[in-house]
Amino acid sequence: MLLLILGLVIFLGAHSIGIFANDWRRRQIIRLGEGPWKGLFSLASLIGLALIVIGFGEARTNAVLLYAPPAWLRHLNIFLTLIAFVLVAAAYVPRNHIKKTIGHPMLAGVKTWAFGHLLAIGMVHDVVLFGPFLVWAIVDFVASRRRDRIAGTVYPSGSLTGDLITVVAGVVGWTVIAFWLHQFLFGLDPLA
Repeated sequence: MLLLILGLVIFLGAHSIGIFANDWRRRQIIRLGEGPWKGLFSLASLIGLALIVIGFGEARTNAVLLYAPPAWLRHLNIFLTLIAFVLVAAAYVPRNHIKKTIGHPMLAGVKTWAFGHLLAIGMVHDVVLFGPFLVWAIVDFVASRRRDRIAGTVYPSGSLTGDLITVVAGVVGWTVIAFWLHQFLFGLDPLA
């Protein structure tokens, strides 16, 4: 469990610099240059992610049940995860109404994904993984929306084409994960 926690601290810590130390972040970008800063950020993120994956795998071997959710919450999680994939797609597809409305659909997708998994899975290692992601995404979403209001940020208008591409991309991504990759990567069939 220690590797999982260390990975979360590194990964979410790196992704929290903009929330809690944005001025320091700007100074480092000026001092180091944007390329080296992004390189260091990416390296820290990859190290954190690797530790999360390894630590989660190890923690699963000593699984401890914290709570036993009813079966219908697993089905709700399937639906919430589909929504999360569409939200994440909205972060990348230009000119869609979701991004125009939410502003930060990636963070909304992470919140939805983590919340759904917390509802559906009651093992300690799952709570240790998904709980911090949920808290981080909520805090980052609030901070990002506040920054947008202060800066007067306006996102581009959405279009029907952007919306359709967003939904199709999200559904395709979800389908690939749900029907094939989740079982391969995590040994669990989320649709079973």
